[in-house]
Amino acid sequence: MEKLTFYAVSAPEKLDRIGEYLAERLSRDVVRHRYGYVVIAMEALDQLLMACHSQSIKPFVESFLHMVAKLLESGEPDLQVLGTNSFVKFANIEEDTPSYHRRYDFFVSQFSAMCHSTHEDSETRTRIRVAGIKGLQGVVRKTVNDELQAIIWEPQHMDKLIPSMLFNMQDNEDSERSGEENPASLAESCFRELLGRAAYGNMNNAVHPVLVHLDNHHLWDPNDFAVSCFRIIMYSIQAQHSHHVIQQVLSHLDTHSKNTPRVRAGIVQVLLETVAIAAKGSIGHIAHNQNNAYTFLSPISSPPNLWLGPTVLEVFNTLLKHLRMSVDFELGDGSRRNSASSHSSTRTKESEERIVQNAIIQTIGFFGGNLPDYQRAEVMMFIMGKVPVYGTPCHTLDTVTSGFKCKTMCAGLPVSFLEPLCSISLMEDSELRQLVLEILHNIIDRHDNRAKLRGIRIIPNVAALKIKREKISKQDVVFMKKHGQQLYRHIYLGCKEDDNVQKNFELLFTALALITIELANEEVVIDLMRLSIALQDMALVNEENMPMFIRCGIMALVAAYLNFLSQMIANPPFCQHVSKVIEMRNLDAPHLLPEHVFREKCVLPDSLDRDDVGLYFQTADLAEALSVPGYNVERLAVPYIPQVTDEDRLSRRKSFVDTISLQVDILSNSLPDQSQLAEEITFETLKKAIDTTGLEEQERERRRQVMEKFQKAPFEEIAAHCESKASMLHDRLAQIFELTIRPPPSPSGTVMVTSGHVQYQSVPVYEMKFPDLCVY
Repeated sequence: MEKLTFYAVSAPEKLDRIGEYLAERLSRDVVRHRYGYVVIAMEALDQLLMACHSQSIKPFVESFLHMVAKLLESGEPDLQVLGTNSFVKFANIEEDTPSYHRRYDFFVSQFSAMCHSTHEDSETRTRIRVAGIKGLQGVVRKTVNDELQAIIWEPQHMDKLIPSMLFNMQDNEDSERSGEENPASLAESCFRELLGRAAYGNMNNAVHPVLVHLDNHHLWDPNDFAVSCFRIIMYSIQAQHSHHVIQQVLSHLDTHSKNTPRVRAGIVQVLLETVAIAAKGSIGHIAHNQNNAYTFLSPISSPPNLWLGPTVLEVFNTLLKHLRMSVDFELGDGSRRNSASSHSSTRTKESEERIVQNAIIQTIGFFGGNLPDYQRAEVMMFIMGKVPVYGTPCHTLDTVTSGFKCKTMCAGLPVSFLEPLCSISLMEDSELRQLVLEILHNIIDRHDNRAKLRGIRIIPNVAALKIKREKISKQDVVFMKKHGQQLYRHIYLGCKEDDNVQKNFELLFTALALITIELANEEVVIDLMRLSIALQDMALVNEENMPMFIRCGIMALVAAYLNFLSQMIANPPFCQHVSKVIEMRNLDAPHLLPEHVFREKCVLPDSLDRDDVGLYFQTADLAEALSVPGYNVERLAVPYIPQVTDEDRLSRRKSFVDTISLQVDILSNSLPDQSQLAEEITFETLKKAIDTTGLEEQERERRRQVMEKFQKAPFEEIAAHCESKASMLHDRLAQIFELTIRPPPSPSGTVMVTSGHVQYQSVPVYEMKFPDLCVY
């Protein structure tokens, strides 16, 4: 061997003939089963390969690879292992010049087949699988850094490499083995190495086979192995490529949109895992481009104007689309429950859909939680406009706003987000109202004081809570001047809902306290006191016919808040008046305090004694207590009256039957002339207009008949009725449009007839108002 090596080094031009001779001998010995000579020939080839590094080694390598291929094809485990070991040695040699014609397609196929060995003997099966994994690792090392061998990243090769590794990672029957003797451990190491070498353009080809393998082997339910795979992927790839993986999983979720809930939940949970890991890397590198679309920006060696990956809103759009689909699936199953053969199967399907929804909401929350404040606000508005389905957006927003720390309320609660959020707060569902209040808490609480205010109670010493606060900024002062009344109004209306429970009052108390801490100056303090007195008067007068529990709950809320407010502004007369009222209630009316009214066995009175003024907070006493510089006590005498708009009434989503029963009454007659509209107003006319006796009973009877019709009438009759109403509505709208639509102004002039004379009135171009879509 020493002489042969010396001869080959001295005369490198002879290497190709030496290789041809050894290859011929080895082929003959393999056929004749003379395995001893095969081992000698391979050892000679290995030593020559390691010793010679000249330009003439290229032809010798071809002979060497041909011999390795012969061994792998032999079907003998020992020869396959021998050939694999020789190939691994060759793969570790760094060649000076690239090979323009060498291909490794055969070796990828053969080593992949060895990774799936099903040999009867477990020991032999393990040896073959380990050899196959080592061979694939050698192929990767030999080709992945060679620009001329980029073909290895093509799908036909990745579809063999990746599943072979995953198969051994999944089939961990030799868990007792350690190191390179354990196929699962070795496959994972090779998988990590392959992903770590993946370039930007190769990520999709590397991830797609993983998803296909998980589909083929039904590994989404349960998804432990799927989660493990994507953890390996996310920790192995470069951080700036994370968004590729997220996009791949999102696309895969789209392809499984009609699959079983458990499969979809498994994919979403994998997505959550990838987002959680990516949050430490590329998700933090987010920028804003000129088109106002948020995209991922590669943090490493990428030009500043290069926008990569999916837009953030696209990611949220996909997740919200699947969230809405899941809700639709659940509601569809619920509507078919009466006709279903098995109630238990329907309930199971609904619970599984809830798992999908919770997984999506958790993913959205985690993803949104890692966005900048300005971007998170836009995402919240996007969610509000994208998912108007029951309480789904509130659950989603609660997770997105968790940990939200906006510098100004204008950024955290823009008008386009505040208005729809407050609309949901008026729905006839106590849990939805609770969620809206929790969202407001997340946004308003910028100093993490919410935990200290948990529960509704008379706090004896607010200073002991060590509440963190800062001086209110000018921007927040402007915000409260513009939108403070909207917050007060919805708190006022939310207090009188008949289905309020203890948690609703607790959250309302926390909301008032957080507004005081974060947004209250002297003017806001006066407004909050006016609101408190208005709530007290509402409970006393009871024009809404509220239950006694709600009335007492409102009284307890006012007492708890004014006690908190008096200590926060540190006004001794104010504190003294509040303490006096609370003391009187402890003696004569404990049901008006939170510690008593929210007990399970609290005895409630039949009515509230309005004459006992000592039990209630008096405006005059409060004004006298605040007669210090800075407070405009004259405004306390102005009672707070919320303006209930049509938006509040329209935002209430009632039951399904009530929603259907809302009809548009359209007169069957044509539009009357102006002469017909004029009616002589007399005393009798006014008397008839004021006299409403019996109208309420007629309205209730009409609604009862409508509900009964929609509950009991055949579907065809209901459909025909609604269709006729719709056609009539369209006809009336068409008539209205014909009367109101006029031709647009034109620079060339518009024909006008004045006093019988035709005139042309021209409008300059710079004064014309064009639609937004027409302006460049």
